[in-house]
Amino acid sequence: MTKRMIQSLIGGALLGVVCVIGAAVRSNFSASPYFIFALWYNRVIIGLAIGAPWPKTNRNQALLRGALIGLMVSFAFYSSTNFQDPVSFIAGIVYGAILEAWFNRKGSI
Repeated sequence: MTKRMIQSLIGGALLGVVCVIGAAVRSNFSASPYFIFALWYNRVIIGLAIGAPWPKTNRNQALLRGALIGLMVSFAFYSSTNFQDPVSFIAGIVYGAILEAWFNRKGSI
């Protein structure tokens, strides 16, 4: 695995923890463990997709690519919940852009 892939998977897992904490708080800690795990795993999959060996591009195009990947991957989770968690759906789009921003900062891989 490439350095980008490893870092992206770790980034997705960490952003997944942030998302899970937010979802737990929003649900008054009543969300099922299956829902929480699926939400976290969805963020790991975003990391997997972002970590793929994409061609070099400028920062704005990379951010758009990250947002689109986040949108596509998060939509799978969002639709599986009968469209009940729009906050997590939007967060997935933002997380995709965050991961791409991380990789497109100065001095990064």
